[in-house]
Amino acid sequence: MNPAETPRPLPLSPWATATWLLLFFSVLIWSWIHPKDRLTWWLEALPALIGFAVLLASYRRVPLTPLLYWLILAHSIVLLVGAHYTYAEVPLFNWIRGYFGHQRNNYDKLGHFMQGFVPAMIAREILIRKQVVCHKNWLPFIVLSIVLAISAFYELIEWWVAVLSGDEATAFLATQGYVWDTQSDMLMALIGGTTALITLSGWHNRQLVELQNRP
Repeated sequence: MNPAETPRPLPLSPWATATWLLLFFSVLIWSWIHPKDRLTWWLEALPALIGFAVLLASYRRVPLTPLLYWLILAHSIVLLVGAHYTYAEVPLFNWIRGYFGHQRNNYDKLGHFMQGFVPAMIAREILIRKQVVCHKNWLPFIVLSIVLAISAFYELIEWWVAVLSGDEATAFLATQGYVWDTQSDMLMALIGGTTALITLSGWHNRQLVELQNRP
């Protein structure tokens, strides 16, 4: 076989790939069965479904670091749990609300934290691999700017959905009467992105080097 035709090694081992798929589809099927609201399920689960389709299409052609695959899986699970119950009624966070005396179910804040945490690492990987940023000191600023842009655009999507569907969008918006919900959502995304850069950049750099050195 011509070396140029030799298949590149997969980014995840067969065992890891099987585990990833098992977890994703197990949660997806559970989430789909008897959700609280079917329209809300589609609105909340759609990003996870689109993300899976993109990963499937790019798995061999443009493999990502293993870290990114597991982060995307974690984000997908958060989305699918919220899609099943609606973000305002996830049971565990109802218990937390009661225990700490909160006025609202804050599962949506976890969702927006992940909306910053995971996209920050995706943006970081793309910017580094495509050599978009020449000076590494600018990388965190640009990554966090992308995170905030994504978060702001998502808030616009929520607004458009609310305008088009009226009262049916209440579960999707998950504001629960909180007047500063939009601003706090964006703050949580910023905190998530910052946390990801602080805690995972070193690990991510090592995996990027390994990915670059793959045959």
